[in-house]
Amino acid sequence: MSDFDRWQSRFAATDYVFGTEPNAFLKAEVHQLEPGMKVLCIADGEARNGVFLAEQGMQVTSQDFSPNAQTKARALAKKRGVTLNFVLADITEYDWPDGTYDAVVGIFFQFLAPDARDDVFRGIRRAVRPGGLILIEGYTPNQLDYGTGGPKQRENLYTEALLQEAFGDLSACEIRAYDSEVQEGAGHSGMSALVDLVARR
Repeated sequence: MSDFDRWQSRFAATDYVFGTEPNAFLKAEVHQLEPGMKVLCIADGEARNGVFLAEQGMQVTSQDFSPNAQTKARALAKKRGVTLNFVLADITEYDWPDGTYDAVVGIFFQFLAPDARDDVFRGIRRAVRPGGLILIEGYTPNQLDYGTGGPKQRENLYTEALLQEAFGDLSACEIRAYDSEVQEGAGHSGMSALVDLVARR
C-alpha cells in the first residue's frame, strides 16, 4: 500500500485520528504568535492545529496531501467557526514560497525518509520570513521503545543533533528532547519520546 493510500484509509475513519485538540507543544508556544500573523501548518492532517491557530486570530494555511483528511479538516473548521486556506499538495512536491509566512508549524510529519525530509527542512526555512518563527515537534528514536505513535523506521525519527544541523544556525534556536505523556486521539496515546524545536530565521 502506498503512503497516500495508507493515510487516505486512516483518515477515512469517522473519529479524528489525532483528536480535535491542539498539540500540547504548539499550545505552549502560541504566545509567541499574534493575531493576524500568517502561519503555514504543514502536514496538518485533519487540522486540529490549524483550526486552533485560526481560533487565535491567525491567517492559517493548512497543507496536507490527503483529501479525506481535508474533508474532515473543513468540517472541524466549520464547527469551530473559523476559516482556513486549505492547500491539497504532496509536501515532497510543494512549491515553497519565499519569505511568505510569519511562522511555519510542523507537528509529527515523520513519514518522510531522510532525503525528502532534508528538502522539506530547506523549504520550511525558505517559507518563513526573516525574523519569523519555526515550530517543529517530532519523536526521537527512543519512541520505538514506547510504540505509542509515530513511524517504525528509525531513520525517520529526529535527534537533537539532526535538528541542530538543520536549523542550528538560525537565531534563538532552542531544541529540547524529553519524555512526556501524550493523549492525542488514537494515533498518539501514551508515554512518548519527544523533541521540540523553536527557532527564528
